[in-house]
Amino acid sequence: MDRISTQVADMREQAAALRAAGERNRAAELDAQAVAREAQDPAIMQASHLLMSGQLAQAEAIVRPLLASAPTNVAALCILGEIAVRLGIYAEAQRLFRDAIAVSPDFADAKTNLARALFRTSDFDDGLSLLDEVLALDPRHRAALSTKLATLGQIGAYERSLAAHEQALTQQPDAPWLWIGYGNVCKTMGLYDESVSAFRGALSLDRRRTEAWWGLANLKRVSFDAADRQAMLDLAAALPNADPGQVQLNFALGKAYEDARDYERSFARYAIANRIRRAELRYDAQAMSDEVTESIAFFDADYFAATKGFGDADARFIFIVGMPRAGSTLVEQILASHSQIEGTAELPYIPLITQKIVADRWSDQVGKYPQILASLPPDTIDTLAAHYLRSAAQHRQTGKPWMIDKLPNNWLNVGLIHTLFPGAKIIDARRAAMACCFANFKQHFARGQGFAYSLSDMGRYYRDYVRFMDHVDRALPDSVYRLVHERLIDDPEREIRGLLAYLELPFEDACLNFHANKRPVRTPSAEQVRRPINRDAVDQWRNYDSWLQPLKDALGDLADG
Repeated sequence: MDRISTQVADMREQAAALRAAGERNRAAELDAQAVAREAQDPAIMQASHLLMSGQLAQAEAIVRPLLASAPTNVAALCILGEIAVRLGIYAEAQRLFRDAIAVSPDFADAKTNLARALFRTSDFDDGLSLLDEVLALDPRHRAALSTKLATLGQIGAYERSLAAHEQALTQQPDAPWLWIGYGNVCKTMGLYDESVSAFRGALSLDRRRTEAWWGLANLKRVSFDAADRQAMLDLAAALPNADPGQVQLNFALGKAYEDARDYERSFARYAIANRIRRAELRYDAQAMSDEVTESIAFFDADYFAATKGFGDADARFIFIVGMPRAGSTLVEQILASHSQIEGTAELPYIPLITQKIVADRWSDQVGKYPQILASLPPDTIDTLAAHYLRSAAQHRQTGKPWMIDKLPNNWLNVGLIHTLFPGAKIIDARRAAMACCFANFKQHFARGQGFAYSLSDMGRYYRDYVRFMDHVDRALPDSVYRLVHERLIDDPEREIRGLLAYLELPFEDACLNFHANKRPVRTPSAEQVRRPINRDAVDQWRNYDSWLQPLKDALGDLADG
């Protein structure tokens, strides 16, 4: 046994004795020290570096032989577990993290990583219990606390999230990141004044917290004044150009100059933010177009005829798809005001199922999505549908018969949705191209949406979206209901009645008075859907018309629609 292994074994023996004596905090400290000592092994250091740089295969090639000779090496188990997470092999990741915990029962990072892996398979109760175990020993454990707070929001447990934030703030009132998280939860809950106060409170603790400036901008209703603009300009000048905060800050400055009707400076700041963010991403517009072309070829009339009778035809789901910033949150708010429909959140489970389909076949490498669907028997489709049902059920708060899954990017998964749930209702929330694309250009998304940070990428993505939905109209006639945002604004009652008729539900006045609905809303449109329908944003893009030629070129004839 080498020196490192001897030291690690001694630490773990001491930790076990402390646990037996009821001294869990000291045991946790020793567990962490033991893993830190393991991480000093040159092989582990090299594997960690490869993992951080995204070279997963190379990292795995180092770690697997090491584990073969030292199966209780917790650092190696955790690296391999993280590789499995990144590859979408969540069951394997969970096994590896459990093995690590078996060796070091109080190692907080392994429990936190296991919780995150459990969340990927919708095991929220078990994951949250693990995080609570970590926080019971160390209430300030940043990774466990932030993961818990974020997850409570993701599953729609907003009251619990609000309470957890408030409890954490009593212990750490000087933590700007907690105030920012609290501001975001308050925004979701419709607590506008509390949200503004929280973001301003974070800035009073640290004026360099760019997330707080963007949080204020993302409320949409906040109007920045000259003092705010100057504070943001000073911060932008002080931060290095490569600082990640420049993205949030320049998006917020774009909003601040828009408030001042200085559209030239506003566009310049939006352009800076988008240019920085685009450079950080690996989005490939051609690959996206190719994926759409392949999906069109695969999801043809013959495919749907061959899979007729598959899946769960009785599940009462309403899927809202389309472009981001196209009014899908408004449609959800309208429908969620109906007595028979429950709104949930932007659920990730259809995209996760596409990953699961491929991950479950990773060892034999059979096909890719969507082509791999052709090899799945009906009972597997039924199993996937049941998996979605279990996952989505954790977000339900009422017994209403219908449930909404609003995830705009699911437009490319309409074929899978129809396969899993042939009786589901699918709504395409469509907004005029220029208005929709410019609204995306102004928005800093929490994650994903790699197409949105370039005018030309965005125009091309919009064209791909329309191209695919046109194909669906041909391959599955009358399966998708198209709700045009501009028509909804012009005549809300007519359009809402038409939508409810498609859903085969009676009209209710509450759907017209959707802004009175106090349900939590997580999207950037949260404050906008708490007001009556208005035309405020319809022609905003025209203030920037002089700088939008790349978008018009990419959209082609769709720019006139």
